[in-house]
Amino acid sequence: MIIFTYPGQGSQIPGMGASWQDHPSWELVTEASEITGRDLAHLLVSADADVLRQTRNSQLATFLTSLIALDALAIVGISPSAHAGHSLGEYSALAASGALSFADAISLVAERGEAMQTASEEHEGTMAAVLGLVDEEVEAACKETGGEVWVANYNAVGQVVIAGAPDSVSTAGARAKDRGAKRVMPLPVGGAFHTPFMNSASDRLAKAIDKVEFHQPDFPVYANVDAVAHTDITEWPDLLRRQLCSPVRWCQQIKQTIADGGDTFVEIGPGKALTAMIKRIDKSKETYQVNTPDDIDTLLKSLGTSTTAPALGEHLYVYERIIVSPAAGIFTSNEDLPEGDGIGVGSVIGKVGDQEVYSPFAGQIMGYLAHDTERVFANQPLAWLRTEESPK
Repeated sequence: MIIFTYPGQGSQIPGMGASWQDHPSWELVTEASEITGRDLAHLLVSADADVLRQTRNSQLATFLTSLIALDALAIVGISPSAHAGHSLGEYSALAASGALSFADAISLVAERGEAMQTASEEHEGTMAAVLGLVDEEVEAACKETGGEVWVANYNAVGQVVIAGAPDSVSTAGARAKDRGAKRVMPLPVGGAFHTPFMNSASDRLAKAIDKVEFHQPDFPVYANVDAVAHTDITEWPDLLRRQLCSPVRWCQQIKQTIADGGDTFVEIGPGKALTAMIKRIDKSKETYQVNTPDDIDTLLKSLGTSTTAPALGEHLYVYERIIVSPAAGIFTSNEDLPEGDGIGVGSVIGKVGDQEVYSPFAGQIMGYLAHDTERVFANQPLAWLRTEESPK
């Protein structure tokens, strides 16, 4: 079972969107810029590390890069059986599953970044990673301080992040070392995220959450707050409200996905932080990253030879492909190409409005996924192919 994972704040790097500029999925940047009223192309290509480190920038940039990569995966027909995102990545997971529209998700991420930035400026806080100590010992070290410090992230076995007031975090780190921690690493962040210091941000974000519509997800999404999969859309508004002030139970999430059958994890977006955490949790699992367009070809080849992950999602295999719409409009199929017919690269399978839809693949049409006269959107799947290289 393939799980798509999505990184959170801290994974951003300068130029992380540069490799996608000539890819069809880059059109999401234009759409997102119009929705937010910001030049997000500049943020993904030209912004330096200091600019990207600002919460209001890092969250938008990371979310958008993940969604560009996800869209590119959808174009070649790769889909998962479930989604899981770390902190901010939970919004990427919800958008990927269809629980949130792209427009609503990017609007919420923009509001979340602004709310957290403001809360951090109002209430000084910091974070530190505690390595080589079990969860219970880290929790005890925080309680011993008697100050404002809490566990913020359960990232992996022996890797826990604490957060709170700077003095309290420093004291808790020293107590953790006394209890046997191998290392305590201060993190270069601008606030104490996933602690009560984010209460004002949570209240502000709740108002934005109440304005968006949640939809039935295509696949389950695992939540940070309770580490279990959710498909009931009525549960997500409260889960997102609680997320900002609750610890991210990433280690518990990954263990639950494995218990549910997850054996292959694809990290979608900048960096490799989640992949490293998953390997620390269970070294036996297959892990991949999609940071650039070239990574998609690598993923296809790897999955095609993998003994543990032959299938992509529930239905598509590595020798199957999806043709997607190049634009929004009314779809009309090519009546000269019925299901079962073979086609070559460049064959016209139909039209969207007046624009012809060309197949980038050669193979056999297994089925149309849109009906004649149906209004479709850009990148919506239109037809399903079995490629010429498929097993007979």
